[in-house]
Amino acid sequence: MMQHPHALRPSERLRSLGAVRRLFQHGEGGFVFPFRYVCYAEPDVEPSVEVLFSVPKKFHKRANRRNLLRRRTKEAYRLQKQLLTNHCGQSNVDLALIYSSKEVLPYKTIAHAVRRILENVAGRL
Repeated sequence: MMQHPHALRPSERLRSLGAVRRLFQHGEGGFVFPFRYVCYAEPDVEPSVEVLFSVPKKFHKRANRRNLLRRRTKEAYRLQKQLLTNHCGQSNVDLALIYSSKEVLPYKTIAHAVRRILENVAGRL
């Protein structure tokens, strides 16, 4: 069975507590409105890209808003992830996207920001 190339598989999610801790302790970050992002690349291992999406409760108290923003971010990443996967080479890349705006922005703005983040991260590799 052929899987869709744009699918966001469970293996592409950053779930391991150790990996998340390593990402935030040793990763390099940046800010592209409305996201704060943290990236950690580990060279000379099996190439993979894992991503974590976060919408803090501090800015969006209602769960439906957080879910909406998380869905928009996941969709934007899912459709553009090849920008990063094509450049990861022989390294394992962990990426956290943290939505840091108090307002609910349209999908187009989110998609543009995710694209800029992926281009920045791909340029560093």
